[in-house]
Amino acid sequence: MTARRLFLNPLWLVLSLPAYICWRLLPALSIGPLGAFAGIGLLIVCCVVIPLAVRNHSIRNPALADLLAWVGVLSMGFFSSLFVFTLLRDLVLLGAHLLLSSELAASLVGPSASSTLALTVFVTLAGLVIARRRPQVVDVDIPVIGLPEALHGFSIAQISDVHVGPTIKRGFVEGIVALVNGLKTDLIAVTGDLVDGSVQQLSPHTAPLAGLAARHGVYFVTGNHEYYSGERAWTAEIRRLGLQVLKNEHVVLNHNGALLVLAGVTDLSAHHFDAGQQSDPAAALRGSPAHAGAKILLAHQPNSAAGAEGAGFDVQISGHTHGGQFWPWNFFVRFFQPFTGGLYRLKNLWVYVSRGTGYWGPPNRFGVPSEITRIRLVSATA
Repeated sequence: MTARRLFLNPLWLVLSLPAYICWRLLPALSIGPLGAFAGIGLLIVCCVVIPLAVRNHSIRNPALADLLAWVGVLSMGFFSSLFVFTLLRDLVLLGAHLLLSSELAASLVGPSASSTLALTVFVTLAGLVIARRRPQVVDVDIPVIGLPEALHGFSIAQISDVHVGPTIKRGFVEGIVALVNGLKTDLIAVTGDLVDGSVQQLSPHTAPLAGLAARHGVYFVTGNHEYYSGERAWTAEIRRLGLQVLKNEHVVLNHNGALLVLAGVTDLSAHHFDAGQQSDPAAALRGSPAHAGAKILLAHQPNSAAGAEGAGFDVQISGHTHGGQFWPWNFFVRFFQPFTGGLYRLKNLWVYVSRGTGYWGPPNRFGVPSEITRIRLVSATA
């Protein structure tokens, strides 16, 4: 192994972060040698459990697999927050030392360590409660220039990034279905990353999706996690449940005498798994009626927006980002995703990005609650 590959090995990250936390916090907590050894042991155990939780599909005992998954993802979120707070604590202590006095900085060492641990526990527990509760309904009006009167108020319920898997099961999905159906929208859109696992593992938990119903139907586009989980099998299963899968194609809907084009593309990463599934907004719109009152694209990743705008869509509906999922990552995700959560404008295209209906990995939604989005098309003047 070259020096560069050794340096970039993820094992360094797994080992260095707990080592940094132990080095900076444990001496300041005054918990004695036994407490320090217990803390180090807990960190090491969690470093072992987290990878096992990610790969728990190889564990044949379902109860043990679920237990490891919960311990692993909770640990993942806890240590993520603990690392951030530990780093912030060090910056505060450094600032106190440089700007005030070394004596004041020294007096803050013990209390700041206790506060770091307390804040981490609070964020982890509060984020868990927020993540596990029923998603809130977010109402969004999107003004479309030239929208026919018949399409004014056309409504779409969007579900995105549910991530049915080790910790999101049938009960959570049933709650989503009941809430979405209660909105009585004209159309339901599922914009990818529905699952994290195989059809064999998760079909009992996705089964309630067969109950989704709307006047113009229920539509699905693939996200990157469908390809990680066996996209062909999931596409077949989702179609069996009654959802229409749009892969670089469109449907034309007649709503009160006005035409609306609804298109969908495969995930931006799809061609890495299947060369024949290259995401293509222009192909999705090809052959659609030019006089349609609105042209809407379902695309899992917001970065499809440039292609969607060039193809002539009015609206793109996406997910993928989770809005950063929980503090403070919601502030960092914008460095990787120009559209992170909410409504954006790209030239003639409106882009709405859901913050996600479920969660991935840590069951934590602190500062970034999950959502089911009710989108309405409304008339706009030029």
